[in-house]
Amino acid sequence: VLARADQAGKPLRDLARLAAVEPFILAMNAGMYHEDFTPVGLYVEGGHEQSPLNLADAPGNFFMKPNGVFYVDEAGNAGVLETTAYAAAGIRPRLATQSGPMLVIDGQVHPRFEENGTSRHIRNGVGVDNQKRAVFAISRSPVSLGSFARLFRDELGCSNALFLDGAISALHDGRKYLVGGKYPAGPMLAVKKKAAGRAQ
Repeated sequence: VLARADQAGKPLRDLARLAAVEPFILAMNAGMYHEDFTPVGLYVEGGHEQSPLNLADAPGNFFMKPNGVFYVDEAGNAGVLETTAYAAAGIRPRLATQSGPMLVIDGQVHPRFEENGTSRHIRNGVGVDNQKRAVFAISRSPVSLGSFARLFRDELGCSNALFLDGAISALHDGRKYLVGGKYPAGPMLAVKKKAAGRAQ
């Protein structure tokens, strides 16, 4: 599930607050946000679009083209697509979050990444592997974008993967923070357990 605000529309800002209202087995921040905690790009929660696809050019990681979208469609299929490919695909998402840059595009590391650049941060991202499973990852120590991208491509088997955020990245297991938690979050992505024992 994606979440960013409580029933009154007030930003949650904290994965621990999300855990109090929406029990989950895993949650992390899920995209970049403005000062008022609204998403910078596409945000679809429960099939309802709250923020449109952002095709603009501007400074910052979000706008390091190609950027992309993580989505789960109405049939429950997860995917990661470069933004213009997503716009052309006619997908009807149950949930979607846009971020950037793409880490891996059709098996290739983002062309602007150095192999192991000097910019190092805690980073988190999402990909989809060759079995069509969504794969979430966060670093426990600062890493470069290049090494983080290779993790998804070479170790996790994701031909497409999307950077969600850096520095403020956090991971929560429903009881406590495992990584981060010092900074507020905007969009949040949570994995819940279905009654039959399968995650959703």
